Amino acid sequence: MAETATHTGTQTAVRAQDLHREYGRGTAAVRALRGVSVDLSPGTFTAVMGPSGSGKTTLLHCLAGMDRPTRGSVRWGGTEVSRLPERRLAELRRGRVGFVFQAFNLMPAMTVEQNVELPGRLAGERPGREQVREALARVGLAGRERYRPGQLSGGQQQRVAIARALVSHPEVLFADEPTGALDRSTGREILDLLRAGVDQEGQTCVMVTHDPVAAAYADRVLLLADGLLVDELVRPTAAQVGERLSRLGG
Repeated sequence: MAETATHTGTQTAVRAQDLHREYGRGTAAVRALRGVSVDLSPGTFTAVMGPSGSGKTTLLHCLAGMDRPTRGSVRWGGTEVSRLPERRLAELRRGRVGFVFQAFNLMPAMTVEQNVELPGRLAGERPGREQVREALARVGLAGRERYRPGQLSGGQQQRVAIARALVSHPEVLFADEPTGALDRSTGREILDLLRAGVDQEGQTCVMVTHDPVAAAYADRVLLLADGLLVDELVRPTAAQVGERLSRLGG
């Protein structure tokens, strides 16, 4: 059983060491993570998989600074983030990481352009119009700036969500089931977009998914079970992912 997955080399985009995450206390406590360590290299695409309740979403949230580990540490580059004050952590999140979720979380009354710039505006750092349009062009939505979410397909709405995550040029993009609400064809378009960000832009991407086809887009697949990192696959096929996942009960 492997509880540590590391790459050789000195640079890491994200490093987790001995992560534990418990919810509740005493006999009712749930141990979502039980000593997970992992290094994620810059410019790589990593998928995180496992059965329901394996800890994969908890791991993503701890890596992304959205949840704090009970024990252990998380580093973004050379910065230890797991014990930072909330205000400082929020500042780092805005500048260094981006988030994409299964639910698009777009504001229906706002235009596409306004949705992309919204997080910056809320933080008092409104991005410039050219910066917003560059992000939309990058996801194939040039010319749709004035549309509203209701005028777009589900795949196009997810592209807006990705543009919103990319507008600040984050070092790492975290994606939680980004294709879960999409049909297979549209989901593949989104996965192609994430893959292109890694290959062409040097983006680091970390994605939780339950879909072996989606996981096969990654350079590396981490498999969790019962809060432990139990296996790692490198550039696997969808069939290889599915076979290994089935042995875990996923």
